[in-house]
Amino acid sequence: MSSSNKHALTIFSLTMITVGSVDSIRNLPATALFGSQLIFFFLLGALFFLIPTALVSAELASGWPKQGGIYIWVKEAFGKKTGFLAIWLQWIENVIWYPTILSFVAGTIGYLINPSLTGNPWFLWTIIVASFWGATLINLRGMRSSALFSNICAISGLLLPMSLIIGLGAVWLFGGNPSQVSFDTQSLIPHVQDKSLWVSLTAIMMSFCGIEIATVHANDVNNPQHAFPKALIISVAIILGTLILGSLAIAVVLPQQDINLVAGIMQAFDAFFARYHLSGMMPVVALMLVMGGLGGVSNWIIAPTKGLMVAAQDGNMAQVFQRANQHGAPVVMLIAQAIIVTLLSTLFLFMPSVNGSYWLLTALAAQLYMLMYLLMFAAAIKLRIRQPEQARGFRIPGGLPGLLFVAGVGIVGALTTLVVSFMPPDGINIGTVTRYELTLISGLLLMCLPPFLSTWMQGRRELDKGLVAE
Repeated sequence: MSSSNKHALTIFSLTMITVGSVDSIRNLPATALFGSQLIFFFLLGALFFLIPTALVSAELASGWPKQGGIYIWVKEAFGKKTGFLAIWLQWIENVIWYPTILSFVAGTIGYLINPSLTGNPWFLWTIIVASFWGATLINLRGMRSSALFSNICAISGLLLPMSLIIGLGAVWLFGGNPSQVSFDTQSLIPHVQDKSLWVSLTAIMMSFCGIEIATVHANDVNNPQHAFPKALIISVAIILGTLILGSLAIAVVLPQQDINLVAGIMQAFDAFFARYHLSGMMPVVALMLVMGGLGGVSNWIIAPTKGLMVAAQDGNMAQVFQRANQHGAPVVMLIAQAIIVTLLSTLFLFMPSVNGSYWLLTALAAQLYMLMYLLMFAAAIKLRIRQPEQARGFRIPGGLPGLLFVAGVGIVGALTTLVVSFMPPDGINIGTVTRYELTLISGLLLMCLPPFLSTWMQGRRELDKGLVAE
């Protein structure tokens, strides 16, 4: 990395990258399906996943503030091969996730042009591919360019429209307008026997994924031991507040059966603006939402790829994947990633419905990410036991029992999400149950295979070199 990019990020930038990576307005339609019960499930997800993940990643980032994030932590605990598996899971999960967030961008554009386009797979595929290649070109210009774009998008494309929809929801309720959900005690308490609610917990957990993502920028900030914990605390507060209130705003104005997972945000804004005679605002909101979606993708394009680059330079991948351009961007990996996303996006062309494609990709991404988090929690426990003397700018309070409790709670949350993500959702056309589950199992095995193949091939190369030397 060039010296001009060194320490390019402030705590504000780190917070904006984290919030922009995790907090996503595109998740709100999926979580709005909970109705008023979403408050309980968001708090449950925060207690069993978001907060443990934030605390554990803050300790690991402040103790091992090196470029590479999850790769460095798991490598320190379990060795290079397991570290490579962890960073691969983070990277490939994002490759699968990109089409879902970009389908939200495409749905926003389509809804503005003609609402029927939100169900047109060819339109969605075209916008997804064009958007991803555009974001890739921005990241090829390096970290400073990416950080500036992320800051602009996080403010104009996430915080502003999120604040607007929360404000409109509050005005709607306090203005005496009819609400699609109730807030009495019976409505707020979840019906635990309702399988569909637990299936939708996958969407809640995916809303919280990525709180550790900014830690790969350890070499890009001053005093990372201080910066990471502070940025993560601020980020958790913003993420939890905006997701709960934003989801409620949609649930209040739209009947559950009418919520579209791809275009639900535009549906909600349309309903609000129609009531207050502000329909002329729709193009402005659409532009903001597109900016927010592209900013989230931009954050995720570079961060896991930089971590994977560190793993490649550590001998886990072939030499070709270690190439970087003059801006320090991993050029071969970024181009390869864009090609894979282009191919994955074709699922929107072949699944029975757009919502089905969206949900299948979300469930597969969740499964891969939960496996990575299990490795992260296990690494935190082992490192606290094996390297208690390692300086950490932030330590989870309570000594080893405190860490075991926090990491244990996170493990329970991750395992629960892993199990329920295999359950097919009600009301979404995903084909037969057998096809759905076989697709997920096949996808999970296929996506986990490359690290093991790469390790085997690297071992064969080293063996061949040894034989030649003899």
